Amino acid sequence: QVQLVASGGGLVQPGGSLRLSCTASGFTSGYYAIGWFRQAPGKEREGVSCILSDDTTYYADSVEGRFFISRDNAKNTVYLQMNSLKPEDTAVYYCATVVVVPWGVDYLGQGTQVTVSS
Repeated sequence: QVQLVASGGGLVQPGGSLRLSCTASGFTSGYYAIGWFRQAPGKEREGVSCILSDDTTYYADSVEGRFFISRDNAKNTVYLQMNSLKPEDTAVYYCATVVVVPWGVDYLGQGTQVTVSS
Protein backbone atom coordinates (compact mmCIF):
# COMPACT_ATOMS: atom_id res chain seq x y z
CA GLN A 1 0.00 0.00 0.00
CA VAL A 2 1.45 3.34 -1.10
CA GLN A 3 1.69 5.90 1.68
CA LEU A 4 3.36 9.27 2.21
CA VAL A 5 3.31 10.61 5.75
CA ALA A 6 4.42 14.15 6.55
CA SER A 7 5.57 15.04 10.05
CA GLY A 8 7.52 17.68 11.94
CA GLY A 9 5.05 20.53 11.88
CA GLY A 10 4.23 22.70 14.85
CA LEU A 11 4.08 26.21 16.22
CA VAL A 12 7.13 28.40 15.69
CA GLN A 13 7.85 32.10 16.11
CA PRO A 14 8.62 34.31 13.11
CA GLY A 15 12.26 33.93 12.14
CA GLY A 16 12.38 30.40 13.51
CA SER A 17 13.07 27.09 11.79
CA LEU A 18 11.39 23.72 11.36
CA ARG A 19 12.31 20.55 9.52
CA LEU A 20 9.54 18.54 7.95
CA SER A 21 9.92 14.87 7.06
CA CYS A 22 8.05 12.90 4.39
CA THR A 23 8.36 9.16 4.90
CA ALA A 24 7.27 6.84 2.11
CA SER A 25 6.09 3.26 2.37
CA GLY A 26 4.94 0.79 -0.24
CA PHE A 27 7.37 2.12 -2.86
CA THR A 28 10.95 3.33 -3.22
CA SER A 29 10.74 7.11 -3.09
CA GLY A 30 14.27 7.56 -4.44
CA TYR A 31 13.07 6.60 -7.93
CA TYR A 32 10.43 9.35 -7.95
CA ALA A 33 10.12 13.11 -7.97
CA ILE A 34 8.78 14.14 -4.57
CA GLY A 35 7.28 17.53 -3.89
CA TRP A 36 6.20 19.59 -0.93
CA PHE A 37 2.97 21.53 -1.20
CA ARG A 38 1.04 23.72 1.19
CA GLN A 39 -2.48 25.02 1.61
CA ALA A 40 -3.41 27.95 3.82
CA PRO A 41 -7.00 28.55 4.97
CA GLY A 42 -9.08 30.02 2.18
CA LYS A 43 -6.30 29.64 -0.39
CA GLU A 44 -5.51 27.16 -3.13
CA ARG A 45 -2.82 24.55 -2.70
CA GLU A 46 0.57 25.71 -3.98
CA GLY A 47 3.85 24.04 -4.75
CA VAL A 48 6.72 24.79 -2.38
CA SER A 49 9.62 22.59 -3.44
CA CYS A 50 10.39 19.50 -5.50
CA ILE A 51 13.32 17.11 -5.70
CA LEU A 52 13.95 14.74 -8.60
CA SER A 53 15.55 11.30 -8.52
CA ASP A 54 18.84 12.88 -9.66
CA ASP A 55 18.59 15.42 -6.78
CA THR A 56 17.69 18.35 -9.03
CA THR A 57 15.65 20.75 -6.92
CA TYR A 58 12.96 23.34 -7.55
CA TYR A 59 11.62 26.08 -5.26
CA ALA A 60 8.74 28.48 -5.32
CA ASP A 61 9.86 32.10 -5.49
CA SER A 62 8.28 32.76 -2.09
CA VAL A 63 10.60 30.28 -0.33
CA GLU A 64 13.76 30.47 -2.45
CA GLY A 65 16.81 30.91 -0.20
CA ARG A 66 14.86 30.08 2.98
CA PHE A 67 13.66 26.49 2.41
CA PHE A 68 15.86 23.56 1.42
CA ILE A 69 14.74 20.14 0.21
CA SER A 70 16.81 16.97 0.55
CA ARG A 71 16.36 13.21 0.56
CA ASP A 72 17.77 10.20 2.37
CA ASN A 73 17.07 7.21 0.16
CA ALA A 74 18.25 4.77 2.83
CA LYS A 75 15.41 6.02 5.03
CA ASN A 76 12.93 6.43 2.15
CA THR A 77 12.46 9.99 3.41
CA VAL A 78 12.43 13.49 1.93
CA TYR A 79 13.04 16.50 4.15
CA LEU A 80 12.10 20.17 3.97
CA GLN A 81 14.28 22.45 6.07
CA MET A 82 12.42 25.71 6.61
CA ASN A 83 14.36 28.71 7.90
CA SER A 84 13.48 32.36 8.51
CA LEU A 85 9.84 31.42 8.76
CA LYS A 86 7.19 34.09 8.22
CA PRO A 87 3.54 34.24 9.29
CA GLU A 88 2.57 33.81 5.63
CA ASP A 89 4.23 30.38 5.68
CA THR A 90 1.42 29.18 7.94
CA ALA A 91 -0.36 26.30 6.20
CA VAL A 92 -0.90 22.57 6.13
CA TYR A 93 2.11 21.08 4.39
CA TYR A 94 1.79 17.96 2.27
CA CYS A 95 4.24 15.82 0.37
CA ALA A 96 3.37 14.12 -2.87
CA THR A 97 4.73 12.13 -5.75
CA VAL A 98 5.08 14.43 -8.76
CA VAL A 99 4.16 13.25 -12.23
CA VAL A 100 4.71 16.56 -14.08
CA VAL A 101 7.72 18.44 -12.73
CA PRO A 102 7.65 20.45 -10.60
CA TRP A 103 4.06 20.92 -9.40
CA GLY A 104 1.97 18.20 -11.04
CA VAL A 105 0.72 16.03 -8.16
CA ASP A 106 0.22 12.33 -8.64
CA TYR A 107 -0.31 10.96 -5.13
CA LEU A 108 -0.83 13.38 -2.23
CA GLY A 109 0.01 12.19 1.27
CA GLN A 110 -1.36 13.32 4.59
CA GLY A 111 -0.33 16.74 5.82
CA THR A 112 1.24 18.38 8.85
CA GLN A 113 0.26 21.78 10.25
CA VAL A 114 2.83 24.57 10.38
CA THR A 115 1.88 27.71 12.29
CA VAL A 116 4.18 30.73 12.39
CA SER A 117 3.05 33.15 15.05
CA SER A 118 4.36 35.17 17.96
